[in-house]
Amino acid sequence: MTRSIDINSDLGEAYGPWQMGDDAAMLDIVTSANVACGGHASDPDTMYRTLVMCREKGVTAGAHPGFPDRQGFGRRVIPMTASEVTNMVAAQIGALQGIATLAGCPVTYVKPHGALNNFASADRATADAIAVAVKTSGLAMLAISGTELEKASRDAGIETISEIFADRGYQENGLLVPRGTPGAMIHDPKAAAARILHLLDTGNMQTITGTEIPLAAQSICVHGDEASAVALAAELRARLEAEGVTIAAFA
Repeated sequence: MTRSIDINSDLGEAYGPWQMGDDAAMLDIVTSANVACGGHASDPDTMYRTLVMCREKGVTAGAHPGFPDRQGFGRRVIPMTASEVTNMVAAQIGALQGIATLAGCPVTYVKPHGALNNFASADRATADAIAVAVKTSGLAMLAISGTELEKASRDAGIETISEIFADRGYQENGLLVPRGTPGAMIHDPKAAAARILHLLDTGNMQTITGTEIPLAAQSICVHGDEASAVALAAELRARLEAEGVTIAAFA
């Protein structure tokens, strides 16, 4: 079994008076935080508060750029050219880096959000466009294991961390089950933890069809916006540590 692994979560996704998730509780469990950069969610004050909490709790911070679609929470594909994707991602990374300077919390990696991440997982042109922005920023890339984004990032010479999901279902092609369809989300903390322990033991992820696919795992994601997020993340960390696995940031 893997003896050390990171747990990450998508955080800082509030906007003005609208709140999303329990960031403070999640930051007591995870070791890396993917902080929204104003595309699908967040604003300067939310970014600042989230980054200050990351600094105070010793959690590694990453940029979490997404399609500019707050109404859809970045979970709808917005048609864009490759250059538009590159510029959008670069702008959002830069926005978070500016706030991070004020908060005294460095940004060390990038993880695309939602529909942008899922689309880039299957579409090499979009993956390459994101990689251009990330390489220019000098940051690392957190990419879903076995996807086009992971391949594009490595091909571009970017430090690349392979990610798996504790709370999302997998298809046999290695892509996530689309949200809104049966098996897309896993809310049971014990079931999620058992599946991750199986992967770390065998190197294989169980899919919704019952088959297994090989995946690399350096970081595990638990989505911060789900009602089950804190309980699931806490159960996952406790089960991993009980098996002798060290929970530590990859960066």
